[in-house]
Amino acid sequence: LNRRRRRYLALEIDSDEEFSSEEFMRTIRSAAVRLYGEYGASKMNLYLVTYDAEKGIAILRTTQESIDLTRAALATITEIGGKPAAIHVLRISGTIKTLHKKMGWKQI
Repeated sequence: LNRRRRRYLALEIDSDEEFSSEEFMRTIRSAAVRLYGEYGASKMNLYLVTYDAEKGIAILRTTQESIDLTRAALATITEIGGKPAAIHVLRISGTIKTLHKKMGWKQI
């Protein structure tokens, strides 16, 4: 049985508002379900690793096979919790440690 390779996406939340991590993930999951259905969204294995509402950054985990699907789902998001917002992918990496290094972020 092959293990799924994970990828970590550094995200920037472009909005004047702050959102809870639950609200943020609910929006991402619903965008994935709208585009790919329940089965397709479940194959993406989305997981929120880190979320900082004040800085407007997050790290999202997905599978290597689902990177393009995840990016497409994120691109369809225009609001979070009824408030205008956009999500931009800043960087993709195979490990959280390398992602932190590439982004110049301190380890959490």
